[in-house]
Amino acid sequence: MSDVTRVLLADDHAMVRAGLKALLEAEPDLLVVAEASDGVDAVSAALANDVDLAILDVSMPRLTGIQAARQLAEQRPNMRTLILSMHDNEQFFFEALRAGASGYVLKTAAHEDLIAACRTTLQGLPFLHPQGIAALVRQFVDNAPTGVEQDPLSPRESEILKLIAEGHSGRSIAAMLHISDKTVERHRSNILEKLGLKDRVALTRYAIRRGLVDP
Repeated sequence: MSDVTRVLLADDHAMVRAGLKALLEAEPDLLVVAEASDGVDAVSAALANDVDLAILDVSMPRLTGIQAARQLAEQRPNMRTLILSMHDNEQFFFEALRAGASGYVLKTAAHEDLIAACRTTLQGLPFLHPQGIAALVRQFVDNAPTGVEQDPLSPRESEILKLIAEGHSGRSIAAMLHISDKTVERHRSNILEKLGLKDRVALTRYAIRRGLVDP
């Protein structure tokens, strides 16, 4: 890795991005080379630029940070990713790790933890905030496979569920994901069947409970 670490910063709030960028670029070896305000653009920017580290907000439009991290892990496995979140939520924490993220940083402690998280991640080590370490300890003690309720949906189904809950039409989703209208409808039917739900309203409520969209 070069002397300067090239960073992608993705958050849907411009003021938050500006503050985090200033924090990162106060360090001589960290340079923000790309920014994004939603998950789809974050993936595109990370793949289009020579990025070493992607810092992704957990709650973004179109794709969550966790979904974006999963795509980047598949397409650019050598890229490190960190998840930023306002939520000290064990479900988000474990989903981030399963998606291939190298760490989970609480925004409320970003001024203290973010630089350390970057350094740790770039050394090939995971960065865990104290509550996350406690969650892993509880998981080990309980001998649970994940420590959280299993999501019955595939990553693609979760992606489509998020877009449905955000109010996108089937045609719009098909265009965003480069798939056919029929494929979108098949996924929608499978989602409804798996979840035992009947309509868009019920899907939206489920997506909110899962943290895929903001209430």
